[in-house]
Amino acid sequence: MSGVVLSVKNITKTFPGVKALDDVSFDIRAGEVHALVGENGAGKSTLMKTLAGLHRPDAGRILHNGEPVEIASPLEARRRGILLIHQELSLSPELTVAENIYLGAWPTNAFGVLQKSKLRRDAQAALEAVGCDFGPEVRVGTLSIARQQMVEIARSQAFNANVVIFDEPTASLTDAEKTQLFATIRALKARGTGIVYISHKMDEIFDITDRITVLRDGVVRGTLDTAGTEVGQVTRLMIGRDLSSYFVRARPRFGDEVLRVEGLSAPGLFEGVSLGVRRGEVLGLYGLVGAGRSELVETIFGLRKPGAGQMFWQGRPIPLPTPRQAIDLGMSLVPESRKEQGLVLGMSGRENITLPHLGMFSRMRIIRRHQEREVFDSYRNQLQIKTTGPEQPVSTLSGGNQQKFVLAKWLCANPKLIILDEPTRGIDVGSKSAIHELIAGLAERGLAVIVISSEMPEVLGVSHRILAMSEGRLVGEFAGDEMTEKNLIDAVSNHVPVRGRDVIERRA
Repeated sequence: MSGVVLSVKNITKTFPGVKALDDVSFDIRAGEVHALVGENGAGKSTLMKTLAGLHRPDAGRILHNGEPVEIASPLEARRRGILLIHQELSLSPELTVAENIYLGAWPTNAFGVLQKSKLRRDAQAALEAVGCDFGPEVRVGTLSIARQQMVEIARSQAFNANVVIFDEPTASLTDAEKTQLFATIRALKARGTGIVYISHKMDEIFDITDRITVLRDGVVRGTLDTAGTEVGQVTRLMIGRDLSSYFVRARPRFGDEVLRVEGLSAPGLFEGVSLGVRRGEVLGLYGLVGAGRSELVETIFGLRKPGAGQMFWQGRPIPLPTPRQAIDLGMSLVPESRKEQGLVLGMSGRENITLPHLGMFSRMRIIRRHQEREVFDSYRNQLQIKTTGPEQPVSTLSGGNQQKFVLAKWLCANPKLIILDEPTRGIDVGSKSAIHELIAGLAERGLAVIVISSEMPEVLGVSHRILAMSEGRLVGEFAGDEMTEKNLIDAVSNHVPVRGRDVIERRA
């Protein structure tokens, strides 16, 4: 590793009602991967947006190659070789790869006419430099998330970036795509690029980084050498305490079966799925990306039309419901993408909680605001949501607090079954622990709970029973001592036949 390429000294940034950064100092060396970690709302995104020209600090200095600079805009940051790759990729899907790479800097001649051949040629060179296997003329909207991410990385080559900031880069990637991304990051590091890596996934942090800086409440709590650090030390700095029990499993006190589906199929998505879940039980669904888990629960909830199958609700056969009928029965679905499917980002927390249940809060078609505020206050206290009040737009909240509002929205309906699809994706370790405790608490109150998770330790830690899915089929059912990482890996990798009969007989 070489010298410091970019640093901030005593940076402070305040937004209405909150000090996002408080006297923060941080540096990035050439040829290193420097992790920035902290709970949601700790100030990570604010700091990176300050470096990328999206925010201007209230106080403090930014130094680039040892010289004080002002980064007034993203274009200025890019001109200096500082590139931020957002978690939500900043690409235009209708433009080509080449047009996206050089967006805002298309080559033109003396008359302002676009030089298309130069654009294609330069973009092709950038793509080849980072190992892309697609060309510059491809429309970005046709690419997978992983390949779109490679387009963003190609920008770093095109503009000779000396600092690249990755914000939760593996959130939507498969294991194979993550391996490819890490190879690209290591190649950038070998060329002397300084890398900032933001992630909540500790295994990735310890795999790819050289140093770790921890933010909490807008303050730097420490910078550690990764090789001489352990996870517990980082976690203590992040949340200010030990996580004595990271995963919490509810006491196994099961009641009657709430939901059963038999032979449920949706052409091209999944086939012949049968499962059941009881009161007080947490049923885990594990599988690789594309296994059909989300499509399965969306069909159960009525969002997708099935091709075949039967459903039983509290022991009675019922037609497969519409979403409105599912809600009226007592089902709730917390979807995988809170921003796209779970929330209306421009609305307040109060409005998001009550939106699906306006009939509960209206009289003669007039919304009773005081009742909405009472429910808001109740769930803010129960779920420990950090917000300035009922009218704060949810778009301004951290990911963990947004997820708690999605949960509050569905708990408000007093469901009998709650389905949680990747409930802790993209949130910090402290918020994850709180949601694990919430899942256990819901089961102990007698709710039936289905949890979909791509994180094997999580699904093993919170579930009483686990179903494994691969390529649209159930390939394993495990309970008790059979719930091991080896069994889950074998099931989804080798398509082990379903073992549900034995398990069902033992738990009956």
